Amino acid sequence: MAARAIGTGTISFGLVSIPVKLYTATASEAVSFNLIHAKCKGRIKQQIFCPTDNELVERNDLVKGYEYAKNQYVLFTEEELDALEAAKTNSLEIVEFVPASTVDWIYISKTYYLGPDKGGDKAYRLLSEAMERTEKIAVGRYWTRGKEQLVLLRPYKKGLMLHYAYYANEVRSFDEVDTGATVTFKPIETELADKLIAQLTSGDFDPEQYKDEYVERVKTAVEQKIAGQEVAVAPEAPTAQIIDLFEALKRSLSDAKGAANDAPAGVKAGEEAGEAKPPKKAVPRKPSRGAKPATG
Repeated sequence: MAARAIGTGTISFGLVSIPVKLYTATASEAVSFNLIHAKCKGRIKQQIFCPTDNELVERNDLVKGYEYAKNQYVLFTEEELDALEAAKTNSLEIVEFVPASTVDWIYISKTYYLGPDKGGDKAYRLLSEAMERTEKIAVGRYWTRGKEQLVLLRPYKKGLMLHYAYYANEVRSFDEVDTGATVTFKPIETELADKLIAQLTSGDFDPEQYKDEYVERVKTAVEQKIAGQEVAVAPEAPTAQIIDLFEALKRSLSDAKGAANDAPAGVKAGEEAGEAKPPKKAVPRKPSRGAKPATG
């Protein structure tokens, strides 16, 4: 089934204009919950309450306020805020091209796919192939919903991908992070660390190997509750103990080698490294009276 565009726009640089369509590239699959009144099992309704007047407030009685000092606000109407927005346009203006290797991933916010709109096929493909060939990423401004968004445009699978990017003042400096004391390592420690990484190294990143196990457990619990069963709760994993770094590296390397030797022929590299698999649907069973939970 073909993807459905969520918007249209025009890429412009120099005298070139490329009509494009915007598509969502990602969608969260996280589970969500509603708030339910435990007494009647009904879904609650959130209301807006003013503690000063001790009354409920309707949404059409609200205005937006910017707090310029503690508990002091400058008020704005929707009309005033609309007047501050940029001109209504879907233009994506490329400001410059930069080497792809100079772009730090921390600046990437949201990701979208771009496809050519009517009449833009040739220019769209020309830009994509030129950026791929020269290993460049485009930096630009995208006017959307009355706001100016910093964006990065890069070639992707014979097409183009659009990244919303954070502005510099929105990214905190890593210098603020305490990275610990300066330490030195023995040659044997660095050698073991390199060997451990090599032991767990696969050919390419394959996201299909990984699943959100929390989501799987929640879905299993939902099925159990619908069936009127008790939810099976896994025992809490023991907390890892902090031991000598050298011994930890040796044991980790030994465990990795053991897992590789025990793995059946033809198994994937990710499975050799002890890849966690989604739990099977457990059939809940009530513990016998007086039974103690398993340990270890």
